[in-house]
Amino acid sequence: MRITAGDVPALERGAALLGSGGGGDTATAAVLLRRQLERGHEPLVRPVADLPPAARVVPVGVVGATAAFTEKLPGGDEFAAAVAAVERWTGERADAVMSIEIGGLNGLMPLVVAGELGLSYVDADLSGRGLPRLDQLAVAATGRGIAPAALAEPGGQVMLLAAGSDAMVERGARAFVASSGGWAAFALAPVPAGELAACSVPGTTSAALALGRRVLALGESPPRAALAAALRGSVLARGRVLEVARHVGRSSPGFGRGSVTLADHDDGSLLRLEMENEYLLALRDGAPAASTPDVLSVLDHRTGIPVTCDAIRTGVEVDVVRLAAAPFWTDPRRLPVLQPRAYGIDCDPVGVG
Repeated sequence: MRITAGDVPALERGAALLGSGGGGDTATAAVLLRRQLERGHEPLVRPVADLPPAARVVPVGVVGATAAFTEKLPGGDEFAAAVAAVERWTGERADAVMSIEIGGLNGLMPLVVAGELGLSYVDADLSGRGLPRLDQLAVAATGRGIAPAALAEPGGQVMLLAAGSDAMVERGARAFVASSGGWAAFALAPVPAGELAACSVPGTTSAALALGRRVLALGESPPRAALAAALRGSVLARGRVLEVARHVGRSSPGFGRGSVTLADHDDGSLLRLEMENEYLLALRDGAPAASTPDVLSVLDHRTGIPVTCDAIRTGVEVDVVRLAAAPFWTDPRRLPVLQPRAYGIDCDPVGVG
């Protein structure tokens, strides 16, 4: 399929929902995608199975402080520079690109990259949702590894991380973006299409598009049951945010820990969300009710627009929703990568797998 201008609102909404409160603002990426479509570049989105097994697919995305991305827009050469760097290092040319993360702005920006580079876009990603760290990507969870990888920042600097553990690549990338403008274009080494089925989450762009279409069709302030049906998930609570607490110094650099508390209008119960860069755990009257790797999102009750962790405020009427995790993450071999304890929360996964 080809992405057209009419698809952008639905894709943006679906990607924002799958961001689980993180992943960055999708609005700027949507503007960039619309401008590219206006120039006649409609990216071709191809299922993994349609690619020759030897086709080389380069995963790309934005890493770093996504808020800085909206303040310091790309000049247009960053992704080309990152992809060229991994091509030179590996000696392999890219035949297509894919996203490292469907949740948030990375659900849209790699489509822009595909158009800029004149490459096909693969309907898959390495997350199936929004994730905060590179060492949580599917290629890391399956043992394939992240290195080699390249980063290119808006000032023109390019860094190639040739080798190292996944944790080392994560730390190196975070140090690079912290000292060079806040964000960078990121590209992994080409992956043969025939190997993607084992180390990626397939069909995520088409799924995000379908999700966005179903939700947008509801209009404003939909009934609780209709919203749950459109999400193919559940509505955990609908109510007014009573408190937002942010805990400075209780998480790693670049991550902000906090909690959100609201009263459910239906039964008066209190729902508390524990969050870092994403919403991670929901507790109803103190008892765990839902958790990562399922996708927890907070929607403005009237508009249905997802509310990110850094934008949530007291007094807002919201719906807290839960979408099922991609089957990739419910595999017992991979569940530890995204379970609450992976974020320092002493709780077993709730209702997963």
